[in-house]
Amino acid sequence: MQKNNNPYRHPFNLPRRAVLYSFTGLVAELAFIRSDEIGFSVGLTPVFLDNDMRFLTLLQRYLMRRLERPVALVRGRTQRETVELLLSGQLQAAWISDLAYVQNQNRLTILAIPLFGNKPVYQSYVIVNEASKARIFDDIRGTHHAFSDPDTMAGYMMTRWLLCLRQESPAGFFEHFFFTYADRNTIRAVATGLAESGTVDGYVWEVMKNREPDLVNRTRIVFRSEPFGFSPIAMLETSNELPAERELGRALLNMSSQPLGLEILSRLALDGFTTPSPGLYANTAEKWRVVQSQG
Repeated sequence: MQKNNNPYRHPFNLPRRAVLYSFTGLVAELAFIRSDEIGFSVGLTPVFLDNDMRFLTLLQRYLMRRLERPVALVRGRTQRETVELLLSGQLQAAWISDLAYVQNQNRLTILAIPLFGNKPVYQSYVIVNEASKARIFDDIRGTHHAFSDPDTMAGYMMTRWLLCLRQESPAGFFEHFFFTYADRNTIRAVATGLAESGTVDGYVWEVMKNREPDLVNRTRIVFRSEPFGFSPIAMLETSNELPAERELGRALLNMSSQPLGLEILSRLALDGFTTPSPGLYANTAEKWRVVQSQG
């Protein structure tokens, strides 16, 4: 993919495979923006809210008000697709996984990190169907296993690390495994019996347990990881001093002080956003290096 050095590339000039949430129904919000102003594009990866158009409309409206320009929300089908758009300059910022950030941190700067339970961390869960006899991780050997996304710590790399400790690979440990490309899909796969076990983001599992208990209560946790730094909103290092990018960071960090921002945070089950502390992603980096060293 050819790199575009223009940090304000128009958001509609994107690969067709990316899903673009346009300004339909938001004409009133655009009224105060001059027609000659250039839009701003923000990448989103599939999360448990990826089909919630009301949430996307609220987020778009909030960001347009704060940045005072059109904003396009662009959803890649996978982590890799979104990260490629960000690294090539086709997105001004993106909400990416902690693993994707660690793998590309020499080129990226973090704008903000979500707070879940007032902490900037999450855990990876290994879950099984409620009917399973499995009680610990080793009991899922020989199962049909659902991973979320190969470019995430929460939905893949944590289990890969556990298998490396056992001198195992997914192909040797599981009867069969596949990728769902969304934690919500993985939870559904395990709950409905399409998979016997799965690896998911604990944040998504906990929020879905509260909002869709009939579904999530058909799954059970057999392993919880230690905390990892939450998936950040990042931009290219070369965009660090650009006004719109910095304003996006301020908009996220101040979201909990704005009525519309509070509604968005409520829909995400988050408490707000913060800036990273030193070493926040050390666990992610360490486990990724172990998996890399073992191929």
